[in-house]
Amino acid sequence: MRQDKYSRLITQILSSLYMDIISDYPGQKIFEKIDTTIFSDASQASKFVAGEIAGLIDARNKTGQNTVLGLATGSTPLQVYAELVRLHKDEGLSFERVITFNLDEYYPIQPKELQSYVRFMNENLFDHINIKKENVHIPDGTLPKEKVYEYCQAYERKIDESGGLDVQILGIGRSGHIGFNEPGSLEKTRTRLVALDEVTRSDAASSFYGEEQVPRQAITMGVGTIMKARKIYLMAWGEAKASIIKEAVEGEITDQIPATFLQKHENTRVILDEAAASVLTRRKSPWLVGPCKWSDRLIRKAVTWLSLELDKPILKLTDEDYNQNGLSDILTDFGAAYNVNIRIFNEVQHTITGWPGGKPNADDSSRPERAEPFPKKVLVFSPHPADDVISMGGTLMRLVEHGHEVHVVYQTSGNIAVYDDEALRYADFMSQYGKNGDEKNLYKEIIRSMEEKRPGDIDSPEMLRLKATVRKVEANSSARYCGISPENVHFLEMPFYETGRARKNKLSEEDYKRVTEIIKQIKPHQIYAAGDFSDPHGTYRICWDAIRKTLDDVKAEEWFSDCYVWLYRGIWQELEVSEIDMAVPLSPGERLKKRRAIFKHASQKDQPKYPGNISSEFWMVADEQNIRNAKNYDELGLAEYDSIEGFTRWRL
Repeated sequence: MRQDKYSRLITQILSSLYMDIISDYPGQKIFEKIDTTIFSDASQASKFVAGEIAGLIDARNKTGQNTVLGLATGSTPLQVYAELVRLHKDEGLSFERVITFNLDEYYPIQPKELQSYVRFMNENLFDHINIKKENVHIPDGTLPKEKVYEYCQAYERKIDESGGLDVQILGIGRSGHIGFNEPGSLEKTRTRLVALDEVTRSDAASSFYGEEQVPRQAITMGVGTIMKARKIYLMAWGEAKASIIKEAVEGEITDQIPATFLQKHENTRVILDEAAASVLTRRKSPWLVGPCKWSDRLIRKAVTWLSLELDKPILKLTDEDYNQNGLSDILTDFGAAYNVNIRIFNEVQHTITGWPGGKPNADDSSRPERAEPFPKKVLVFSPHPADDVISMGGTLMRLVEHGHEVHVVYQTSGNIAVYDDEALRYADFMSQYGKNGDEKNLYKEIIRSMEEKRPGDIDSPEMLRLKATVRKVEANSSARYCGISPENVHFLEMPFYETGRARKNKLSEEDYKRVTEIIKQIKPHQIYAAGDFSDPHGTYRICWDAIRKTLDDVKAEEWFSDCYVWLYRGIWQELEVSEIDMAVPLSPGERLKKRRAIFKHASQKDQPKYPGNISSEFWMVADEQNIRNAKNYDELGLAEYDSIEGFTRWRL
């Protein structure tokens, strides 16, 4: 029975792989120097990798051989480990003959600390399978420094004595590191103590509740150690990894991007979701690698790309421009450049509107939004307090100004993004202003919890409530500034978020219920939701999943047939011009007013609170993106605006 189930799993995996292969014929990979497979999402990709590992373990178990695995930590392999646990529990996959070696560990760190990779591996894999404790090897972050060198040599010997790594799984850092092999690491390096660069420490800051708490060193397998593995899977999910994946897969080999050394490995496979693959040549500009199936969207993408690439307005593109840049097929199918240029110019021009809720009593045949009904009921979902004004503050205020009934829904409390000293400032104010003992007792309780808390510890319930209140007060202030009625500001405080940690729980029925209730209560004509799914902790994606499921559940209701859903992008992921279905221009004064609305979120001011590719303040990144949108429209030959907020229309 177990073998039948297992066979079905393998069949499903092979089928998934086959579907990927037939959608990307080999000619499309001519720019890629490592075998790369793209899956629709991280879940499918993770199941594939887990299936490959499970297949090897099962085959080795049947012949009485050990399987030696090199394991990684972080968010990337989480779903792989979850699937391996499922295969163990549901399909009987045995790990009794599996030996594991982890890539790295912070130094110094205690095994039970929240950020320890020992704790990570136990919680996400080892505690749930039948692996022998003596077969688990993770670099020791507790050693005296004078013993680390000998320990690292012994770690290498243990790998060799176990027969070498059969499979090594990897993630990739924003700087291109694999393991903790930072830029500058050489190809022949072995397990050693390394210094972490500032990018890596910045990316880890939220997990340690402040960059100053992040260890400055780590023990890591070397590039040479990794390269000795018989099979390597490098995995990456999300748009935030797209740029470095392009460098690793298509770029030149350099020690400044250690992942590029994998180009020399004979059996490495890069596993991506669509988002992480988005800037590979076969995805970003597929016409450069072979014939395309030209859809309307792809033609717009190609023509706007050509215009920006050549720094020529759309209407000035010539037949020669198309022919010399891999786009001759468009002319073959659609005629001379002039015809294509006019068509795409009009399409892009028609995305521009100063009336995001629709202009009443106007011809809306070429506008992105309907003229009627007017005014509309508008529901703006914001994953955290502040995401609404950061991402679409100008449009939000325009909708209010035009008389629409605008509701803002803050899906999570955002409490972990408030620093302790900021919460203490509010508690101090309450103790000074309050007239009874409760406020002073709260202040004393907060002081006590701060003194007792070690770096990385979860906040006390009182502190979490206070931090949630800080975010709520700031959101109310920002909404008032935007002109939104107090009764139209809603706080869902979705339970999945309330862990006190960067890592969140899975969506529960209560999460879905809260989203469903607000949507059914408002019955909106417009829904705005966050469509950039690359925020470091995945909150945007989880919040959207809850909205999407609800919309699927209510699609048969009469009001939904008259509802448009618009996705905005914030600071983690930009929209290309070809992706914008509605462009809302802002004047310099409106951009300044948007900035002031963002400033109402004072606890988020002065320094970014999350890791990733964000090094400036949030308002600065939003400002730059809006200005860049306007510049792109200008360079395409359209009207010159100060700034533009862009939206993509989502259809069920």
